[in-house]
Amino acid sequence: MTQFIVVQVCIFYLVLRALDTVEDDTSIPTDVKVPILIAFHRHVYDREWHFSCGTKEYKVLMDQFHHVSTAFLELGKGYQDAIEDITKRMGAGMAKFICKEVESIDDYDEYCYYVAGLVGLGLSKLFYASGTEDLAPDSLSNSMGLFLQKTNIIRDYLEDINEIPKCRMFWPREIWSKYVNKLEDLKYEENSDKAVQCLNDMVTNALMHVEDCLKYMSVLRDHAIFRFCAIPQIMAIGTLALCYNNIEVFRGVVKMRRGLTAKVIDRTNNMTDVYLAFYDFSNILKPKINKNDPNATKTLSRVEAIQKACMDSGVLNKRKSYIIQSGLRYSSTMIVIFFIILAIIFSYLSSTRASK
Repeated sequence: MTQFIVVQVCIFYLVLRALDTVEDDTSIPTDVKVPILIAFHRHVYDREWHFSCGTKEYKVLMDQFHHVSTAFLELGKGYQDAIEDITKRMGAGMAKFICKEVESIDDYDEYCYYVAGLVGLGLSKLFYASGTEDLAPDSLSNSMGLFLQKTNIIRDYLEDINEIPKCRMFWPREIWSKYVNKLEDLKYEENSDKAVQCLNDMVTNALMHVEDCLKYMSVLRDHAIFRFCAIPQIMAIGTLALCYNNIEVFRGVVKMRRGLTAKVIDRTNNMTDVYLAFYDFSNILKPKINKNDPNATKTLSRVEAIQKACMDSGVLNKRKSYIIQSGLRYSSTMIVIFFIILAIIFSYLSSTRASK
Protein backbone atom coordinates (compact mmCIF):
# COMPACT_ATOMS: atom_id res chain seq x y z
CA MET A 1 0.00 0.00 0.00
CA THR A 2 1.55 3.26 -1.05
CA GLN A 3 2.12 5.99 1.50
CA PHE A 4 -0.56 8.01 -0.30
CA ILE A 5 -3.39 5.47 0.24
CA VAL A 6 -2.23 4.93 3.85
CA VAL A 7 -2.96 8.63 4.47
CA GLN A 8 -6.49 8.25 3.06
CA VAL A 9 -7.17 5.20 5.23
CA CYS A 10 -5.88 6.96 8.36
CA ILE A 11 -8.08 10.02 7.75
CA PHE A 12 -11.04 7.71 7.09
CA TYR A 13 -10.36 5.96 10.40
CA LEU A 14 -10.09 9.22 12.37
CA VAL A 15 -13.36 10.56 10.96
CA LEU A 16 -15.21 7.36 11.88
CA ARG A 17 -13.45 7.21 15.24
CA ALA A 18 -14.69 10.73 16.02
CA LEU A 19 -18.20 9.82 14.90
CA ASP A 20 -18.12 6.81 17.19
CA THR A 21 -16.84 8.88 20.11
CA VAL A 22 -19.97 11.00 19.91
CA GLU A 23 -22.14 7.89 19.74
CA ASP A 24 -20.37 6.16 22.65
CA ASP A 25 -20.55 9.07 25.11
CA THR A 26 -23.54 8.20 27.31
CA SER A 27 -23.40 11.61 29.01
CA ILE A 28 -24.69 13.29 25.84
CA PRO A 29 -28.51 13.53 25.86
CA THR A 30 -30.17 11.65 23.03
CA ASP A 31 -31.81 14.81 21.67
CA VAL A 32 -28.34 16.37 21.33
CA LYS A 33 -26.52 13.26 20.13
CA VAL A 34 -28.84 12.18 17.32
CA PRO A 35 -28.63 15.44 15.30
CA ILE A 36 -24.83 15.43 15.59
CA LEU A 37 -24.63 11.84 14.33
CA ILE A 38 -26.92 12.59 11.41
CA ALA A 39 -25.03 15.77 10.43
CA PHE A 40 -21.50 14.50 11.09
CA HIS A 41 -20.72 14.03 7.40
CA ARG A 42 -21.12 17.80 6.97
CA HIS A 43 -18.98 18.70 9.99
CA VAL A 44 -15.90 17.17 8.36
CA TYR A 45 -15.93 20.07 5.87
CA ASP A 46 -15.86 22.67 8.64
CA ARG A 47 -12.34 23.53 9.85
CA GLU A 48 -13.82 25.28 12.92
CA TRP A 49 -16.16 22.53 14.11
CA HIS A 50 -15.42 20.55 17.25
CA PHE A 51 -17.49 18.97 19.98
CA SER A 52 -16.07 18.22 23.41
CA CYS A 53 -16.93 14.68 24.47
CA GLY A 54 -15.31 11.32 25.14
CA THR A 55 -12.37 10.58 27.43
CA LYS A 56 -8.58 10.37 27.25
CA GLU A 57 -7.23 10.29 23.68
CA TYR A 58 -10.75 10.38 22.23
CA LYS A 59 -11.42 13.70 23.98
CA VAL A 60 -8.20 15.06 22.46
CA LEU A 61 -9.42 13.92 19.04
CA MET A 62 -12.75 15.70 19.48
CA ASP A 63 -11.25 18.88 20.93
CA GLN A 64 -8.77 19.08 18.06
CA PHE A 65 -10.98 17.75 15.30
CA HIS A 66 -10.01 20.75 13.17
CA HIS A 67 -6.75 18.93 12.36
CA VAL A 68 -8.75 16.02 10.91
CA SER A 69 -10.98 18.39 8.94
CA THR A 70 -7.93 20.19 7.56
CA ALA A 71 -6.37 16.91 6.42
CA PHE A 72 -9.71 15.76 4.97
CA LEU A 73 -10.06 18.96 2.94
CA GLU A 74 -6.64 18.37 1.40
CA LEU A 75 -7.78 15.06 -0.12
CA GLY A 76 -8.91 14.73 -3.71
CA LYS A 77 -12.64 14.96 -4.36
CA GLY A 78 -12.94 11.22 -5.02
CA TYR A 79 -11.60 10.40 -1.58
CA GLN A 80 -13.72 13.11 0.07
CA ASP A 81 -16.87 11.82 -1.59
CA ALA A 82 -16.16 8.24 -0.49
CA ILE A 83 -15.49 9.22 3.13
CA GLU A 84 -18.48 11.58 3.27
CA ASP A 85 -20.84 8.94 1.88
CA ILE A 86 -19.82 6.27 4.41
CA THR A 87 -19.85 8.76 7.30
CA LYS A 88 -23.35 9.91 6.39
CA ARG A 89 -24.71 6.37 6.20
CA MET A 90 -22.96 5.25 9.36
CA GLY A 91 -24.15 8.26 11.35
CA ALA A 92 -27.74 7.62 10.29
CA GLY A 93 -27.43 3.96 11.26
CA MET A 94 -25.95 4.76 14.66
CA ALA A 95 -28.77 7.21 15.30
CA LYS A 96 -31.29 4.50 14.44
CA PHE A 97 -29.85 1.95 16.86
CA ILE A 98 -29.50 4.29 19.83
CA CYS A 99 -33.05 3.42 20.90
CA LYS A 100 -33.40 0.07 19.15
CA GLU A 101 -32.55 -3.37 20.53
CA VAL A 102 -30.92 -6.03 18.37
CA GLU A 103 -33.92 -8.34 18.24
CA SER A 104 -33.86 -10.36 15.03
CA ILE A 105 -31.03 -11.76 12.96
CA ASP A 106 -31.96 -9.16 10.36
CA ASP A 107 -31.43 -6.47 13.03
CA TYR A 108 -28.06 -8.06 13.84
CA ASP A 109 -26.98 -7.97 10.20
CA GLU A 110 -28.23 -4.41 9.82
CA TYR A 111 -26.44 -3.23 12.95
CA CYS A 112 -23.18 -4.89 11.86
CA TYR A 113 -23.61 -3.33 8.42
CA TYR A 114 -23.79 0.16 9.91
CA VAL A 115 -20.79 -0.22 12.21
CA ALA A 116 -18.54 -2.51 10.14
CA GLY A 117 -19.97 -3.38 6.73
CA LEU A 118 -19.85 0.29 5.80
CA VAL A 119 -16.17 0.33 6.77
CA GLY A 120 -15.65 -2.45 4.23
CA LEU A 121 -17.53 -0.48 1.58
CA GLY A 122 -15.57 2.66 2.40
CA LEU A 123 -12.20 0.94 2.17
CA SER A 124 -13.18 -0.61 -1.16
CA LYS A 125 -14.05 2.86 -2.46
CA LEU A 126 -10.71 4.25 -1.26
CA PHE A 127 -8.81 1.39 -2.89
CA TYR A 128 -10.71 2.04 -6.13
CA ALA A 129 -10.16 5.80 -5.98
CA SER A 130 -6.42 5.19 -5.61
CA GLY A 131 -6.39 3.33 -8.92
CA THR A 132 -4.86 0.21 -7.39
CA GLU A 133 -7.97 -2.00 -7.28
CA ASP A 134 -11.23 -2.57 -9.10
CA LEU A 135 -14.37 -1.58 -7.21
CA ALA A 136 -15.56 -4.62 -5.29
CA PRO A 137 -19.28 -5.50 -5.16
CA ASP A 138 -20.98 -4.03 -2.08
CA SER A 139 -22.12 -7.47 -0.93
CA LEU A 140 -18.52 -8.74 -0.71
CA SER A 141 -17.26 -5.57 0.96
CA ASN A 142 -20.08 -5.82 3.48
CA SER A 143 -19.21 -9.44 4.29
CA MET A 144 -15.60 -8.45 4.95
CA GLY A 145 -16.81 -6.07 7.66
CA LEU A 146 -19.53 -8.33 9.06
CA PHE A 147 -17.17 -11.27 9.49
CA LEU A 148 -14.79 -9.19 11.62
CA GLN A 149 -17.57 -7.50 13.58
CA LYS A 150 -19.44 -10.70 14.38
CA THR A 151 -16.21 -12.33 15.53
CA ASN A 152 -15.58 -9.44 17.93
CA ILE A 153 -19.16 -9.55 19.24
CA ILE A 154 -18.83 -13.28 19.94
CA ARG A 155 -15.40 -13.00 21.56
CA ASP A 156 -16.31 -9.97 23.69
CA TYR A 157 -19.55 -11.31 25.22
CA LEU A 158 -18.34 -11.16 28.81
CA GLU A 159 -16.78 -7.69 28.50
CA ASP A 160 -19.94 -6.28 26.94
CA ILE A 161 -22.40 -7.91 29.31
CA ASN A 162 -20.41 -6.66 32.33
CA GLU A 163 -20.15 -3.09 30.98
CA ILE A 164 -20.70 -0.42 33.66
CA PRO A 165 -22.98 1.46 34.26
CA LYS A 166 -25.14 -0.50 31.81
CA CYS A 167 -24.45 -3.69 29.92
CA ARG A 168 -24.29 -3.64 26.14
CA MET A 169 -26.23 -6.32 24.24
CA PHE A 170 -25.30 -7.24 20.70
CA TRP A 171 -26.20 -10.91 20.46
CA PRO A 172 -29.61 -11.02 18.71
CA ARG A 173 -32.58 -12.06 20.82
CA GLU A 174 -33.72 -14.35 18.00
CA ILE A 175 -30.68 -16.54 18.73
CA TRP A 176 -30.10 -16.30 22.49
CA SER A 177 -33.79 -16.56 23.45
CA LYS A 178 -33.73 -20.17 22.21
CA TYR A 179 -31.41 -21.03 25.10
CA VAL A 180 -31.99 -18.65 28.03
CA ASN A 181 -34.55 -16.11 29.27
CA LYS A 182 -32.05 -13.25 29.53
CA LEU A 183 -28.79 -12.72 27.64
CA GLU A 184 -26.84 -12.25 30.87
CA ASP A 185 -27.91 -15.74 32.00
CA LEU A 186 -25.34 -17.22 29.63
CA LYS A 187 -22.49 -16.23 31.95
CA TYR A 188 -23.78 -18.26 34.90
CA GLU A 189 -22.26 -21.68 35.49
CA GLU A 190 -25.62 -23.44 35.83
CA ASN A 191 -26.36 -22.48 32.21
CA SER A 192 -23.05 -23.70 30.79
CA ASP A 193 -24.51 -26.28 28.41
CA LYS A 194 -27.05 -23.83 26.98
CA ALA A 195 -24.40 -21.11 26.80
CA VAL A 196 -22.12 -23.25 24.66
CA GLN A 197 -25.00 -24.18 22.37
CA CYS A 198 -25.88 -20.51 21.95
CA LEU A 199 -22.21 -19.68 21.31
CA ASN A 200 -22.04 -22.35 18.61
CA ASP A 201 -25.17 -20.90 17.03
CA MET A 202 -23.51 -17.48 16.90
CA VAL A 203 -20.29 -18.86 15.40
CA THR A 204 -22.29 -20.74 12.77
CA ASN A 205 -24.01 -17.49 11.82
CA ALA A 206 -20.65 -15.72 11.43
CA LEU A 207 -19.24 -18.47 9.21
CA MET A 208 -21.80 -17.67 6.52
CA HIS A 209 -19.66 -14.70 5.44
CA VAL A 210 -16.42 -16.61 4.84
CA GLU A 211 -16.94 -17.55 1.20
CA ASP A 212 -17.67 -13.91 0.31
CA CYS A 213 -14.49 -12.85 2.12
CA LEU A 214 -12.43 -15.36 0.16
CA LYS A 215 -13.90 -14.06 -3.11
CA TYR A 216 -13.12 -10.46 -2.12
CA MET A 217 -9.49 -11.19 -1.25
CA SER A 218 -8.88 -13.39 -4.29
CA VAL A 219 -9.09 -10.46 -6.74
CA LEU A 220 -6.93 -7.94 -4.85
CA ARG A 221 -3.85 -6.95 -6.85
CA ASP A 222 -1.82 -4.66 -4.60
CA HIS A 223 0.32 -6.72 -2.22
CA ALA A 224 0.14 -4.32 0.72
CA ILE A 225 -3.63 -3.83 0.37
CA PHE A 226 -3.99 -7.60 0.19
CA ARG A 227 -2.10 -8.07 3.47
CA PHE A 228 -4.01 -5.20 5.07
CA CYS A 229 -7.26 -7.01 4.26
CA ALA A 230 -6.20 -10.64 4.67
CA ILE A 231 -4.45 -10.59 8.05
CA PRO A 232 -7.53 -9.49 10.07
CA GLN A 233 -9.68 -12.04 8.22
CA ILE A 234 -7.32 -14.86 9.13
CA MET A 235 -7.25 -13.62 12.71
CA ALA A 236 -11.05 -13.76 12.70
CA ILE A 237 -11.35 -17.37 11.47
CA GLY A 238 -8.64 -18.35 13.96
CA THR A 239 -10.53 -16.66 16.79
CA LEU A 240 -13.78 -18.39 15.85
CA ALA A 241 -12.02 -21.75 15.80
CA LEU A 242 -10.84 -21.08 19.36
CA CYS A 243 -14.21 -19.78 20.56
CA TYR A 244 -16.36 -22.56 19.11
CA ASN A 245 -17.68 -24.94 21.79
CA ASN A 246 -15.49 -23.15 24.37
CA ILE A 247 -17.11 -22.23 27.70
CA GLU A 248 -14.18 -19.91 28.41
CA VAL A 249 -15.87 -17.28 26.23
CA PHE A 250 -18.24 -16.82 29.20
CA ARG A 251 -15.49 -16.93 31.83
CA GLY A 252 -12.70 -14.72 30.50
CA VAL A 253 -10.83 -13.69 27.36
CA VAL A 254 -10.34 -16.13 24.47
CA LYS A 255 -7.82 -14.97 21.89
CA MET A 256 -5.05 -16.27 19.70
CA ARG A 257 -1.59 -16.57 21.26
CA ARG A 258 0.94 -13.91 20.36
CA GLY A 259 3.19 -16.46 18.69
CA LEU A 260 0.40 -17.60 16.40
CA THR A 261 -0.55 -14.00 15.68
CA ALA A 262 3.06 -13.32 14.69
CA LYS A 263 2.96 -16.34 12.37
CA VAL A 264 -0.19 -15.02 10.70
CA ILE A 265 1.46 -11.64 10.12
CA ASP A 266 4.68 -13.17 8.85
CA ARG A 267 3.15 -15.81 6.57
CA THR A 268 0.27 -13.98 4.92
CA ASN A 269 1.63 -12.87 1.57
CA ASN A 270 -0.69 -14.28 -1.08
CA MET A 271 -3.99 -16.05 -1.65
CA THR A 272 -2.38 -19.46 -1.23
CA ASP A 273 -1.55 -18.48 2.34
CA VAL A 274 -5.15 -17.37 2.92
CA TYR A 275 -6.63 -20.62 1.60
CA LEU A 276 -4.20 -22.60 3.74
CA ALA A 277 -5.05 -20.61 6.85
CA PHE A 278 -8.81 -20.89 6.40
CA TYR A 279 -8.50 -24.59 5.66
CA ASP A 280 -6.30 -25.24 8.68
CA PHE A 281 -8.44 -23.25 11.11
CA SER A 282 -11.62 -24.89 9.82
CA ASN A 283 -9.90 -28.22 10.45
CA ILE A 284 -9.36 -27.14 14.06
CA LEU A 285 -13.04 -26.22 14.42
CA LYS A 286 -14.50 -29.27 12.66
CA PRO A 287 -13.62 -31.95 15.28
CA LYS A 288 -15.22 -29.78 17.98
CA ILE A 289 -18.67 -30.15 16.42
CA ASN A 290 -20.78 -32.32 18.74
CA LYS A 291 -23.42 -34.31 16.90
CA ASN A 292 -25.80 -33.54 19.77
CA ASP A 293 -25.44 -29.80 19.31
CA PRO A 294 -28.72 -28.36 17.94
CA ASN A 295 -26.84 -26.63 15.11
CA ALA A 296 -24.36 -29.41 14.38
CA THR A 297 -25.65 -30.15 10.89
CA LYS A 298 -25.68 -26.48 9.90
CA THR A 299 -22.23 -25.85 11.39
CA LEU A 300 -20.74 -28.86 9.64
CA SER A 301 -22.26 -27.71 6.35
CA ARG A 302 -20.71 -24.25 6.75
CA VAL A 303 -17.28 -25.65 7.63
CA GLU A 304 -17.31 -28.10 4.72
CA ALA A 305 -18.33 -25.31 2.33
CA ILE A 306 -15.31 -23.28 3.51
CA GLN A 307 -13.02 -26.26 3.06
CA LYS A 308 -14.41 -26.95 -0.40
CA ALA A 309 -13.77 -23.34 -1.44
CA CYS A 310 -10.19 -23.68 -0.24
CA MET A 311 -9.68 -27.04 -1.94
CA ASP A 312 -11.24 -25.83 -5.21
CA SER A 313 -8.51 -23.19 -5.36
CA GLY A 314 -6.11 -26.00 -6.28
CA VAL A 315 -3.28 -24.70 -4.09
CA LEU A 316 -3.58 -26.74 -0.92
CA ASN A 317 -1.33 -29.56 -2.14
CA LYS A 318 1.47 -27.12 -2.88
CA ARG A 319 2.22 -26.04 0.68
CA LYS A 320 2.59 -27.48 4.15
CA SER A 321 0.29 -26.58 7.01
CA TYR A 322 -0.09 -22.85 7.47
CA ILE A 323 -0.29 -23.16 11.25
CA ILE A 324 2.52 -25.57 12.12
CA GLN A 325 4.99 -24.71 9.36
CA SER A 326 8.44 -24.01 10.83
CA GLY A 327 11.49 -22.07 9.78
CA LEU A 328 10.02 -18.57 10.15
CA ARG A 329 11.99 -15.47 9.34
CA TYR A 330 10.36 -12.48 10.99
CA SER A 331 10.76 -8.89 9.91
CA SER A 332 10.40 -7.06 13.22
CA THR A 333 9.54 -3.79 11.54
CA MET A 334 6.71 -5.30 9.49
CA ILE A 335 5.36 -7.18 12.51
CA VAL A 336 5.21 -3.97 14.55
CA ILE A 337 3.50 -2.13 11.69
CA PHE A 338 0.86 -4.80 11.24
CA PHE A 339 0.23 -5.10 14.98
CA ILE A 340 -0.56 -1.38 14.90
CA ILE A 341 -2.88 -1.84 11.92
CA LEU A 342 -4.64 -4.77 13.59
CA ALA A 343 -5.01 -2.77 16.80
CA ILE A 344 -6.63 0.10 14.88
CA ILE A 345 -9.02 -2.19 13.02
CA PHE A 346 -10.10 -4.29 16.00
CA SER A 347 -10.31 -1.37 18.43
CA TYR A 348 -12.48 0.48 15.93
CA LEU A 349 -14.78 -2.49 15.29
CA SER A 350 -15.08 -3.25 19.02
CA SER A 351 -15.80 0.36 19.95
CA THR A 352 -18.36 0.97 17.22
CA ARG A 353 -20.86 -1.34 18.83
CA ALA A 354 -23.54 1.08 19.97
CA SER A 355 -24.27 1.48 23.67
CA LYS A 356 -27.85 2.11 24.67
